[in-house]
Amino acid sequence: MTALAVTTRRHNPDLAEWARRDSWTIGLMVLLALLLGFTKLIQPNYGAFGIQGLGISIMPLAFAAVAQAIVVIAGGIDLSIGSMMALTSVVAATQMEGQSGTFGVAVVAGVLLLGIALGALNGALVVATRVPDIIVTLATSFVWAGLALLVTAAPGGAAAPWLMSLTTGAFLSDWLPKAAIVLVVIVAAIWIPLSRSRLGVSLYAVGSDQLAAFRSGVAIGRTKVIAYAIAGLFGGLAGLSLTASTGIGTPVPGPYTLQSVAAVVLGGVSLAGGRGGVFGPLVAVIVLQLIQNDTTFLGIDPNYALVVQGVILVGVLILGSLLESRRAG
Repeated sequence: MTALAVTTRRHNPDLAEWARRDSWTIGLMVLLALLLGFTKLIQPNYGAFGIQGLGISIMPLAFAAVAQAIVVIAGGIDLSIGSMMALTSVVAATQMEGQSGTFGVAVVAGVLLLGIALGALNGALVVATRVPDIIVTLATSFVWAGLALLVTAAPGGAAAPWLMSLTTGAFLSDWLPKAAIVLVVIVAAIWIPLSRSRLGVSLYAVGSDQLAAFRSGVAIGRTKVIAYAIAGLFGGLAGLSLTASTGIGTPVPGPYTLQSVAAVVLGGVSLAGGRGGVFGPLVAVIVLQLIQNDTTFLGIDPNYALVVQGVILVGVLILGSLLESRRAG
């Protein structure tokens, strides 16, 4: 046996393990590549400018999907993310309007703290009342939406110029949208240390089996509150990116809550908790946006894009259920 064969045998198990563990994400990236090819086929002029537009359009939903993924990994679900985005967006826009860039930095910091506080309150209510997450966060979604309308009843305000500049244009190359770079850097800076920390292990443990996690010494209540607080941080980032990309604050929640759940499911995060990550949902957000773009390029009623997304999600749920049954068997 040659040295090359021996080396290949040594490394193949690691490669095979990686492929098995991340097979869902690999498949999703293949789907993304196919969709990009299809987009180029139906829209030959789709190039760097289109990629920049894609980066800007996915940014709010991408942050929302990361927020949702963290909560779902910890065994919960957050139906207030869309309303949280609306509230943080209008607070940022109304406070930045007519102010200096330095004051805008303080507003951004305050909005992120507001997002953390809203998320922590969600978690505290879930832990204290022992009411299912879906009920608590549905209730708080109405509270956050009402507060957003109290801040401003109509779209208004303005984003600081430096904030808008973070989401427009390219970085180094026309094919690298500045919005995508900012998104990846922020998510990586928070998620990578978190996932490798004791807290990250606790999030997965609580999502997998609360009883086993409790017996292992994990503080269930505190871990859930922290998970929702981190989700609130990303919810605040989503609201800020919404203000940055539109230039104003919009008090009416968009479809971001349900779309974030869709991205989490398509991204391979188990709704049962304890399995998945944030990279898959990020890729899923791009896939969902490309589907919507392609229906527009083809001149198809945009409502059909929702139908296509729904069919894909049903197929994903069925496939996930089959794979789960095979593992259990």
